[in-house]
Order: sequence, then C-alpha cells, then structure tokens
Amino acid sequence: MWTLLLLVLVLLVVLCRHLRSRDRMARLINRIPGPPYLPIIGNAIEMNVEHDELLERMMGTMKIWGRRVGLNRIWIGSLPYILVFLPETVEPILSSSRHIEKSRDYSYLQPWLGTGLLTSAGAKWHKRRKTLTPAFHFKILEDFIDVFLEQSSILANKLKREINNEAGFNIFPYVTHCTLDIICETAMGRRVNAQENSDTEYVKAVYEIGSIVQNRQAKIWLQPDWLFRWTLLHKRQENCVRILHGFSNKVIQERKELLKLQEQNKTVPTEHEEEYSIAFGHKKRLAFLDLLLEASQNGAVLSNEDIREEVDTFIFEGHDTTSAAISWALFLLGGQPDMQEKVREEINEILGTDTERRFTMKDLNSMKYLECCIKEALRLYPSVPVIARQLNEDIKVAHYTVPAGTTALVLTYMLHRNPETFPQPEKFNPDRFLPENVLGRHPYAYIPFSAGPRNCIGQKFALLEEKAVIASILRTYRVEAVDRREDLTLLGELILRPKHGLRIKIFPRTT
Repeated sequence: MWTLLLLVLVLLVVLCRHLRSRDRMARLINRIPGPPYLPIIGNAIEMNVEHDELLERMMGTMKIWGRRVGLNRIWIGSLPYILVFLPETVEPILSSSRHIEKSRDYSYLQPWLGTGLLTSAGAKWHKRRKTLTPAFHFKILEDFIDVFLEQSSILANKLKREINNEAGFNIFPYVTHCTLDIICETAMGRRVNAQENSDTEYVKAVYEIGSIVQNRQAKIWLQPDWLFRWTLLHKRQENCVRILHGFSNKVIQERKELLKLQEQNKTVPTEHEEEYSIAFGHKKRLAFLDLLLEASQNGAVLSNEDIREEVDTFIFEGHDTTSAAISWALFLLGGQPDMQEKVREEINEILGTDTERRFTMKDLNSMKYLECCIKEALRLYPSVPVIARQLNEDIKVAHYTVPAGTTALVLTYMLHRNPETFPQPEKFNPDRFLPENVLGRHPYAYIPFSAGPRNCIGQKFALLEEKAVIASILRTYRVEAVDRREDLTLLGELILRPKHGLRIKIFPRTT
C-alpha cells in the first residue's frame, strides 16, 4: 500500500515539474512574435504543405511577424520553433559551441548515415571533427584534382548530345551524376560510373533514400518511427540501406586488404589491379577512405562502422550540394553573357597558348572571378536553404530568451537576401565578392557552408570541385539559360532545387 502511494507521489512530482517546465517554455516562446496558433496542433496546418510551398510559407511568416527583430516563432504540434534570418539573430546560435546539435529532422538520415559527422553531437562530434579535419588539408585536396577533371571531361562529352537541342535541357541530372562519380571516387576510391550508367543498384539507392527522407520531413504522419515502420516507404528504405551499407562495407574490406598487400609488397588480384594502380601506383591517389583507415589505428580510434558512417556521410553531403551549386552557377551565367565571357577570358588568360592542357591546382586557385560568380550563385541559391539546430539550453536572441527544447531554423535563403547587406538582393552581381566589397561585412551575413564551430568541413573541397566542373564546361561550350528566374518554382528540401529543373542550351566554342 505504502509503496503504491509513494509511486503515485513520485509520478505527481514528475508531472508537476514537467507541466511547470512546459508552462515556462510556452510563456517564453509566446513572447516572440509569431502567427496565431491552435491548441494541440499549433501552426501545423499552415506549415504542412507541399515542398514547393514550404519555403514561400516560411518566408511569408517571417516577413509578417519577424521583420523588425529578425526572428519569429511557430508551433508544430507541441514543439516550438524559431525562424531566424538576420545576421544579428543568426550569430548567437551558429557561433556557440553549446548549440551544435542538429535538429530532430536529421534523425531520418540515421538509418543510412548512422551518427557520423553530419548527425552526431556532443563529445562524439568533437572527436570525429578533430579526427577528420586533416583529411581536408590542401595538399591532400590537390590529389583529387585529377578526379575532378576526369569526371568533368566525361560530363563535357555527355553534353554533346544536347548541342542541337533548341528547346533546351535540364542540366541538373547531368551535373548530379558527375558529382556522384567524383565523390564516390574521392571518398571510397571506387568508380560507380553514374555518368555512364545511372541505373546501377547503388546509384538508384542513393537517390531513392534521399527522396524517402524528404517525404518524412514533409509529412507529419511519416515522422513517428512506430508509424513509419508500417508503411511501404519503410520497406523501400530498408532495401536502400541494405544496398548502400553492403556496398560501403565491401569497399572498406577490400580497401583494407589492398593496404595490407601494399604494405607487404604482395601481388594484387587481377580484379583489383586498376583500383590498386589508382591508389598506390604512379598517381598515388588516396581516397578519404584510405585516410580514415590510417587514422583508425586498427580499430582503436575508428571502427569499421565508424568508417562506414563517415564514408556514407561524405557521399551524401558531397554530391547533391555541389551539383546544386554548379547547376545554379551555370544557369545564372547563362543569363548573363557578359559575365560568362569574363569567366571565359579569365580561363584563357590562365591557360595561355596551351588551351588543351588540364587545369592544375594553381590554375583553379587563380580563377578569382569564377570564384566570385560561384559565391554569388550560392548567395542567391544556397545549396542548403535552411539550417536546423536543436537548442538544449536557454539562449538570448535579440532581446528574447529562447528556452531549451526549441528548434532553431536559420533561413539561409532569406538571410542572403537582406537588402542592408546586399543592395538589390535579387540581382546577380559577382562583384559583391571582390575583396574590397567583402571588407566589413558581418561574418554571419553570408553562410552557404554554415558558420561557427559546425561549419562545413568540406567547403574548400567543394569550391575546388565547382571551379573544375564549371571551368571545364565553359572552356568547351557557351551556355544560354532558357528558363527565367521569376518563372522557377523552388523546392525547399534538403537541397534547394527547382521543381521542374533548370533548362539551358549549349553551343560549342570555336576558339
């Protein structure tokens, strides 16, 4: 009897504390400007829209309720969210080493990526970041230039079929297959030949699991794991994970065996001769996987599962984001012939009379105007339009206290269109990123690769790859945009992409 009473008393105390905590959270959140909401469901109805409406809906909410202070709040069910979009309100969140945990939306990636660098938090994230940072040293990045150029050459050849296409064609799939080939070879040392055959089991699994994650993020009824497990999507996801993990595990095991053979100077099996030659022959091209295996110290630092998490993370983060950046840059330059010609002149000046030679690391680093064009494209169309963080402690933003338990959404797309930082924000103007025009700019006004302690570890890799692919295309073709920017419908998904693609036309260059 007394035991039962004690148990009831404990439960009542726990419940009272929870209700008091919820009451405090609600009071603090509701001081922040935001739209009216309904009991229990909050603002879920107006926010539960299709992908092509979500970005516009969020921006509309911010323009109405948060324009003055640079943030506003919404409720999705019983979960509070704040939306921030000015440098002064973004900085306290992204600059803090305490608020580095990604939002719960990223948990939908965990069946594929586990808790690698993208999805991990706390001590595990700090340890992984420290372990992986040396893999992105500029001397190591230089070894990847050959991969960038080889795959860019294949892309330029593939585009020949579109030369006489008067209606234009969607550039996105071509570039996405190219960047997937690049990241698979640089991350795993394995060619998946997505440009030659996009119907392979692995390539299809990469695209399908991305689609499943986007579905879960957009549809509330797919978000609870217990409910998702009863859907057909869950079975498709399990099949994708089996294919993706099976491929990664196989490559890791084979790579370990090759490393052992290399150390012992033993004969390599015939089926692995090409792979061995690429990794350890005269090219000496190591993949990120080799660097991870070296850092693993035979499993003492990184287990096989840890290595697979990071390889899969590189592949996920390293192909869609860069393909979006490249596609948008080509599209925008296709609408500005004078700027495109300026890029072309810069390439010719760097190459000199030897127009057939391959770009070097020095060449790519010298393409300053092209770099400005890429940065301006990323300003207008950031690959990641929204950055989400889970706040586990109270934080002061503007003059409001945002309570622990809130999810912060940094709307990069709107931040980059702040007219106080970027006058005529809708205008494509690469000169904004000339050194003299960057001086004095707020460090959190432009964050295409995020910012603060959890910024993108691969941003130098990405910029080099983007330069290599764009320069390879523009030295071969003149690009002309078919679609008008104002006619595009944007999808605010994991990656910012146009609903119906980006149509361009290409014309072979004669000089």
